Amino acid sequence: MENNSFKGSKILLAEDEETLAVGLEYNLTDEGYIVDWAKDGKQALHFFETRNYDLLILDIMLPYFDGFEIAKQVRTKSPQMPILMLTARTSSEDKVRGLELGADDYMTKPFHLEELLLRIRGMLKRKHWYKTSVELSPVYRFGKNAVNFENFKCKSGSKEFELTQREAMVLKYLIERKGKIVSRKELLENVWHISTEVETRTIDNFISRLRKYFEPDPDNPVYIKGIRSAGYEFVEGK
Repeated sequence: MENNSFKGSKILLAEDEETLAVGLEYNLTDEGYIVDWAKDGKQALHFFETRNYDLLILDIMLPYFDGFEIAKQVRTKSPQMPILMLTARTSSEDKVRGLELGADDYMTKPFHLEELLLRIRGMLKRKHWYKTSVELSPVYRFGKNAVNFENFKCKSGSKEFELTQREAMVLKYLIERKGKIVSRKELLENVWHISTEVETRTIDNFISRLRKYFEPDPDNPVYIKGIRSAGYEFVEGK
């Protein structure tokens, strides 16, 4: 077994397809993870509310509450929880909806076990990066904006609002590389850990929303600049 620096991490697996769930539970345990298997959405929410986890794996099609509903409820209580969604459906709308509701990653069945394990390690690594980075500087100010990366609460002038976990991670990544061009590919690999055309468009949507939150004039951004054919650059401004 390959050395896994995240051994002992606790994973909630919500999957009603028993054969798949038993196989996943066995392989995740073999990797050194501690796994709780929930057979439906109701049990998954009960486990989440009464136990502590480092990562969630949610099948979308679950009895009682589907993966979308679980992700939504989890995000209100635990904004930084990594969520991997599993689905038998391949439609772009499902992928976009899952990401918009706060899923960190998305896998379509059937999938290769090695790919799943790779995604999980990537998500736990990003969680560690974000947590460490936030502890060093939880609040960041630029222009008339203030962002609390710990609880995602923000101010822009007199406006108060909250970012989603994904919006916060994208902004944090850009800020940490201020003055440098960050490509969409880099954002996909290091913040999303995925690389399909659907998510590329989704990144542009996230940038558009961040501009609406923080830019004095979103159509003429001064902080989150688009560099034609190259990506995005965060500029602190005056």
